[in-house]
Amino acid sequence: MARIQGKQYQGKKVVIIGLGLTGLSCVHFFLSQGVIPRVIDTRSAPPGVEQLPSNVEYHHGSLNNSWLQEADLIVASPGIALATPELQQAANKGIEIVGDIELFCREADAPIIAITGSNGKSTVTSLVGEMAKAAGISVGVGGNIGIPALSLLNQGHQLYVLELSSFQLETTSSLQALAATVLNVTEDHMDRYPLGLAQYRDAKLRIYHNAANCIVNAQDPLTLPRDRRHEACISFGVDSGDYYFDTQQRLLVAKGQAIIDVADMHLTGQHNYTNALAALALADIAGIERKACLDVLKNYAGLMHRFQLVLLNNGVRWINDSKATNVGSTEAALNGLKVDGTLHLLLGGDGKAADFSPLKPYLAQDNVRVYCFGRDGKALAQLEPEKSVLTETMEQSMRYLAPHLKSGDMVLLSPACASIDQFKNFEQRGMIFAQLAKELG
Repeated sequence: MARIQGKQYQGKKVVIIGLGLTGLSCVHFFLSQGVIPRVIDTRSAPPGVEQLPSNVEYHHGSLNNSWLQEADLIVASPGIALATPELQQAANKGIEIVGDIELFCREADAPIIAITGSNGKSTVTSLVGEMAKAAGISVGVGGNIGIPALSLLNQGHQLYVLELSSFQLETTSSLQALAATVLNVTEDHMDRYPLGLAQYRDAKLRIYHNAANCIVNAQDPLTLPRDRRHEACISFGVDSGDYYFDTQQRLLVAKGQAIIDVADMHLTGQHNYTNALAALALADIAGIERKACLDVLKNYAGLMHRFQLVLLNNGVRWINDSKATNVGSTEAALNGLKVDGTLHLLLGGDGKAADFSPLKPYLAQDNVRVYCFGRDGKALAQLEPEKSVLTETMEQSMRYLAPHLKSGDMVLLSPACASIDQFKNFEQRGMIFAQLAKELG
């Protein structure tokens, strides 16, 4: 399949699938290259349609297969599976299919730090970006978080820090990262990966292709690249790794040197300490000065909806971890969690065909009470039927548990499921949790 690049885009028939911020960034990229693309969106009223230039042809409500089969290049939204029959048909004809990240990598004019993982990637991406800013480096942060990658080009940046999803990596082949990491690999999006965890992992591992440095999780062998020996990678972990969290001394240690007491950090939780270590390892490779990194670690309060303390009242902590849209993320939140009283855990939503059984050991602990809701609430409640309450909605669960709270307890929304059965997105779910916490707490 011939690869179309640079000025070679000119005179080519380009079709973009998917609008929104990313789709619009692709439209503007091609217009800047002297190419007028066509745009398809399967939604009836996609966001951003009113911002399309009048000279750009547009089809909505379905895939326009005739446009796809006539194309020289298809730029597919990460939300469209490559297994979609129309895309398979185009691929079989030799039509190149890429995503916005591939377009970005072909044009990028500064080193790239690339970050993926089932959980924690937004926190690590944001941390590295803040560390670079604190050191006075002009940094472009985006990809799967915030700003579409193509919108970062031509801004005079000295460094790019990209969060990349497995879906984005499937259509990316030109990434040559200065440093790349897979933070962890746990079941997610199994509805998109019919061959299971191995297929999902393979998509994640694409981030290491042509990377100058690989950062791996010492506790998760699934994060190791297939074509490099473990010794050639830099590792982070708990009580082991080149960068590790010393659980006895409660210190972050980098290459044998204790660098910060976790009591001096805003971020809490063992999973966040390993996120900080991964960020430090990436920052070191990027040449970001250590003092700037430590200043950020002392002041960085984390992202909304990611193990975020939304209320502390009468000795009860209410934690919004709505971004925990898969089992691995909820495991990460529960692993090593210290609660003096009872942990009231809210689980539920759309499980995306995941196996919930890894949660069972955490739910079996004596001080844990479980409240399940949403599409897969019944399946979650069956993990520990004797100590689970099943309701239809999250609000019903919260109103049920509120009268039983005592000082030292924690209410934790870490649902292990997507939100789309009952909410617009995980952000809306988290905001409603926070509002109810302030009312009930």
